[in-house]
Amino acid sequence: MKTALIQQKFHNNKERTLQITTQRIKEASHAGAELVVLQELHQNEYFCQSADTKFFAYASEFEEDIAFWSNVAKEHQVVLVTSLFEKRTAGLYHNTAVVFEKNGTVVGRYRKMHIPDDPGFYEKFYFTPGDLGFEPIQTSVGKLGVLICWDQWYPEAARIMALKGAEILIYPTAIGWFDEDSKDEKQRQLESWITIQRSHAIANGIPLLSCNRVGFEADSSGVMHGIRFWGNSFICGAQGELLTQADHEQEQILYADIEHHRTKEVRDIWPFLRDRRIESYGCLMERFCDE
Repeated sequence: MKTALIQQKFHNNKERTLQITTQRIKEASHAGAELVVLQELHQNEYFCQSADTKFFAYASEFEEDIAFWSNVAKEHQVVLVTSLFEKRTAGLYHNTAVVFEKNGTVVGRYRKMHIPDDPGFYEKFYFTPGDLGFEPIQTSVGKLGVLICWDQWYPEAARIMALKGAEILIYPTAIGWFDEDSKDEKQRQLESWITIQRSHAIANGIPLLSCNRVGFEADSSGVMHGIRFWGNSFICGAQGELLTQADHEQEQILYADIEHHRTKEVRDIWPFLRDRRIESYGCLMERFCDE
């Protein structure tokens, strides 16, 4: 199965950004991609750099956004993973991945579970933690374990998706550097981000797709300088082997072929699921095992 990740910048406004994204989905489809993954909150700038109620207006078009991407998926005959700002009701919002089948139908949603609250990433101001659990989404190209950005640091989320039958782990992402950080610190952050995700693929014996933003986005409030999203979108196989990786500057479509049969081959030689000592993991249900 040919997959495509679309790593791109925010192009000043939603309309222009959507035009560019849909053109790249068309290009990916013509290149034979059956599964296309977009980055986190791909329709707008990463507005979570500051806490401002004006940005809640972005979520008011959630149903219209679903209709738009449904038409895109249907027109180009791809399974499409989107990342949208969902208004559930007044004062209740989610960071939500919506997955579309090739015929445009919505086959599943995932609401981001782990919500960060750090300088430049004030997501708790905007998003309520997800309540749909870690449930893989069945599609014509396989059972997708869709998670979102901050979720990628938690092995529990990846493991639960795998235990429930996910055949691929997918992470729409928005992560980057602050320019004032040192070169060494930036490299440590990037390597940690890549390593933790490749580890999820290895520990669960399934391929993984991570699609990140790229480009500099200023903080609209002026409080902070801004974020330089580090790109480096990548696809790795069931042993964590890198199949393809983007750079930290360029917009691009990243392609790779996913071979589902590799999961059985890898799990047969590395049977991590067989040797789990589930009777001894009760402490994981505690915040910290200090007793």
